[in-house]
Amino acid sequence: MKTHISPAIRLTLVMLVLVAVIYPLVVLGIAKLAPGGGSGEKVVVNGKVVGYALIGQKFTEDRYFNSRPSAVEYNAAGSAGSNKGPSNPDYLKVVQARIDTFMVHNPGVQKVDIPAELVTASGSGLDPDLSPAAANIQVARIAKVRGIAAERLNQLVAEHTKGPLLGLFGPSTVNVLKLNVALDALK
Repeated sequence: MKTHISPAIRLTLVMLVLVAVIYPLVVLGIAKLAPGGGSGEKVVVNGKVVGYALIGQKFTEDRYFNSRPSAVEYNAAGSAGSNKGPSNPDYLKVVQARIDTFMVHNPGVQKVDIPAELVTASGSGLDPDLSPAAANIQVARIAKVRGIAAERLNQLVAEHTKGPLLGLFGPSTVNVLKLNVALDALK
């Protein structure tokens, strides 16, 4: 019995030190190398933190690029999806309402041209990014409201488009918070 318990206790202690001490310290060290030093990438305007680049925020005014909808109302403490499938009648009503709202605020846009991410929430409910197509489809509305040339807004979207990781992995994205901060700076 002693030959079985002693190795089990030693293995438990070794694993405890490995996964409860060494691993978290390695992850913390790597996080310190990331933007924001592991505390998230703060977006600062005039010395004031206006948000975090990796957490979606609600932008619904016509003068801003709208964010992707959130199933949790952008509450970072309660990250979650809606858990409703694509055939759920309640979910379909919510998506249709989002489509109708988008078309009212973007009158020149056809329903088939609306990117899905503008009317469906992400799995986390906190997605901070849009595709370049989802940002570009909003340009006409913002150009009209702000009196800025659409070409300048298209250029702004292009400047804030981040390509796939290593040029291979994932889609191109546009961070909505950073784009809207740059939009306000165009004055």
